[in-house]
Amino acid sequence: MRDLFERWCPHIVVSVHPLTQHIFARVLKDLGLADRIPLVTVVTDPYYGFWKGWACDDVTLYLVATEDARRQLVDYGIAPERIKVSGMPVHPKFDFPGELAAQAARRALGLEPEKFTVFLNAGWEGGGNIPQIFRELVRGELDVQAIFLAGKNEALRSEAETVAAEASFPIKVIGYSDEVEQLMRAANVMISKLGGLTTFEALNCHVPIIADTITEPMPQEASTVKSIVKSGAAVMLQRASDIVPIVHRMVEDSKHYAALRAATITIAIPNATRRIVEEITALIPESGTSSDDSLIVEPGS
Repeated sequence: MRDLFERWCPHIVVSVHPLTQHIFARVLKDLGLADRIPLVTVVTDPYYGFWKGWACDDVTLYLVATEDARRQLVDYGIAPERIKVSGMPVHPKFDFPGELAAQAARRALGLEPEKFTVFLNAGWEGGGNIPQIFRELVRGELDVQAIFLAGKNEALRSEAETVAAEASFPIKVIGYSDEVEQLMRAANVMISKLGGLTTFEALNCHVPIIADTITEPMPQEASTVKSIVKSGAAVMLQRASDIVPIVHRMVEDSKHYAALRAATITIAIPNATRRIVEEITALIPESGTSSDDSLIVEPGS
């Protein structure tokens, strides 16, 4: 670690994981650099109830996604003046592009550009309760079309294609994709287990969520579900058999769906990633802003 600091001579260190911030804080102290190099932590759990390990007395600045997350850090003993609400660090490609772009995304997938589109997101690995939910959805007589993302699970993709063949509505089955933003743009609603980043990617695209809670979520996920549902941007799915009536209401009750869509806009903080970068770079001393300035960002960021 000493070699890493001597090689890069960073002006600032950024952590996006609750464990690595403690490691870097210790290293900075051991090297006598704690007073010279700021340590910034970007908290990626957005709501109250996250792990206490996110709290570290040696962090110079905390950047959090919501006021709720700020309150949790304060309750863990972090001074309020060391915390700023900046939003979730979502890639700009997930910004809402407008309805015409949404229609173009559907068209590119071979779907009807103006039909209500359901996006079933089984995640990177593919699995969980989404296959069960998909089978229930296919049994419904719904005026929709659907996208099923199987991730890197080829067996699931093959199974989904077999199930899709029985549907009364069009379904596009996809394996792994590195263009998930295009799938979200094409969607009117996403069915998924809620994780911090995926949730905010969908919200940034103004896509309401049907939150898979058939299996009890982990504590930090449970707080996200509770908060997003309370805000009006998501509907909780506790039984797979409920998926057809939930989707049917969204399709048939335009006021209900419009309220869900409007709620997504109130949660997502526009340009959050830019704000985070600006807050970080503001801590770099003016004498250290040449073109070869370095940040050390912990692995996995």
